[in-house]
Amino acid sequence: MLQQAMHDLFPKPNHDEAARQEFVNDFRVHLAAKVFPGNFGAYFGRVLPAFAKTNGREPKDRHEVRKVMTQDPYYQMWSLMQRSSQEMIWDSVIDTVERTLPDLQAKAKTAKGKGTLTLDPAVEIPRYHTGADIHLQPGAYHTDSVPDDIAQGAVYERGTFLYAMGGMGPENDGLGRILHKFFRKEWPNRKIGKVVDMGTTIGLGIVYWAQKEPDGEFHAIDVAAPVLRYGHVRAKALGAAVHFSQQNAEKTNFADNSVDLVISHILLHETSRNAIQNIFNECHRILKPGGLMLHLDLPQAGAQSPLEGFLWEWEVYNNNEHFYGQLRELDVSEVAAKAGFDKAKFKIHQVDSTWADGQTPYSDSNFTFPVYAAEK
Repeated sequence: MLQQAMHDLFPKPNHDEAARQEFVNDFRVHLAAKVFPGNFGAYFGRVLPAFAKTNGREPKDRHEVRKVMTQDPYYQMWSLMQRSSQEMIWDSVIDTVERTLPDLQAKAKTAKGKGTLTLDPAVEIPRYHTGADIHLQPGAYHTDSVPDDIAQGAVYERGTFLYAMGGMGPENDGLGRILHKFFRKEWPNRKIGKVVDMGTTIGLGIVYWAQKEPDGEFHAIDVAAPVLRYGHVRAKALGAAVHFSQQNAEKTNFADNSVDLVISHILLHETSRNAIQNIFNECHRILKPGGLMLHLDLPQAGAQSPLEGFLWEWEVYNNNEHFYGQLRELDVSEVAAKAGFDKAKFKIHQVDSTWADGQTPYSDSNFTFPVYAAEK
């Protein structure tokens, strides 16, 4: 198992907790490498022939595949184990966070470093956050249990590492690396001024940007206070100057025409149809003329086969990623145009998911991330 980097505010597991967490990681790797591929054999060997015999044709889309594949015992077995492994992540991590939380809270109060934290209790948590615990994380990102709580952020940092099976690197910054690498490939000489990272959670992506671009001014926003508190002290521990603030990306307090670059790292699929339009509207409002918008997110439906499309949406139905199914079919170029972006200056780039030395965010993955890019 790849070892995660542990900074001063990291919830360090003891021997038994570490053993449990390593088991969860290895179990998920086993499911991905050894059990998941069996779904293809079940489909082509059993489900597809039965469908063709009954209907005189193959399934036309992923929705038809869903109706029959979810009845297959092999898929049911894999799906149950995959869901159980997701729940096991949080069970194994929460024990560590609960045990170490008093010490972490004390360290957070005295942490030295750069950057600021601004919280706003008046910010309303949107329903797409409160309606379901994203990725099954108990309490999601926004739940406070004690004063000045940072627990949800600490749980998220370790849990995300296990979720990706270490695929985002020792510091969990693989997505930040991917987007930054893309940015510097497309705009090698562009100066970074004021940057806003939307839906930052604990700032995994923006911290990497701040480390690589020391001349920039970096702002990280989210609606959830616990992850912002943790992200702030984590950034300090890593020596990154980032200004965290509690804001909804649909309506921020940044001035018109005041930001050079707006970014996000897989935010959009966690929102809603109306929210994406509002977010793009807000990006257009706050960007300076010539400013850039770069949203990295999960793949859309594209040219996937009906079976692949069905399997890609497992998390929509089983891991509280409810809006992702709609995003997969959304015409994002129309959303950008309605927000005011020139269609000629909007493009969906398919970006290699490799972030370093052949590593990708998810074990044996081989796919590209879409980056929705627009210049104002």
